[in-house]
Amino acid sequence: MSQDASSIRLVPATLADVPLILSLIRELAEYEKLAHECVATEEKLREALFGPERVAYAVVAYDGDVPAGYALYFLTFSTFLAKTGVYLEDLFVKPAHRKRGIGRRLLQYVARVAAERGGRMEWSVLTWNELALGVYRAIGARRLEDWAIMRLTGPELAALAEGAPAVPPASAL
Repeated sequence: MSQDASSIRLVPATLADVPLILSLIRELAEYEKLAHECVATEEKLREALFGPERVAYAVVAYDGDVPAGYALYFLTFSTFLAKTGVYLEDLFVKPAHRKRGIGRRLLQYVARVAAERGGRMEWSVLTWNELALGVYRAIGARRLEDWAIMRLTGPELAALAEGAPAVPPASAL
């Protein structure tokens, strides 16, 4: 690890980065105490990040030649703004590389994507992650107190989906 901030560089992920990104995702899952929920595979990531129906994007942070972290994001749409935005799904910096501005640089990268699209940038944070909360407060992010994140998965998702009209293939949309 270099101590020189100029050694930090951000690189949009390529197909060759999929194994690295998966390893970083697994490190993030461990950090968040959610490793038991991490079932991502290289194949699934390749499809999501580089497949014909790409749904997500990633950028990798390097400290010199050493991978130090990543950000993974996808596009959203605001009906109120009638504009595209960005949802930051993951932001992770390896512990040995923290407090060097890498997280902020990753946030800036994704913010630029959101600003160029004219929308907004949103993300979730675990309420116990004080380190991340401090970074987000320092950049001016505000917590949306009136909104709660809702999630539907597994049997509950299947039960709701049962009986719904067929969805046309993505290529027809």
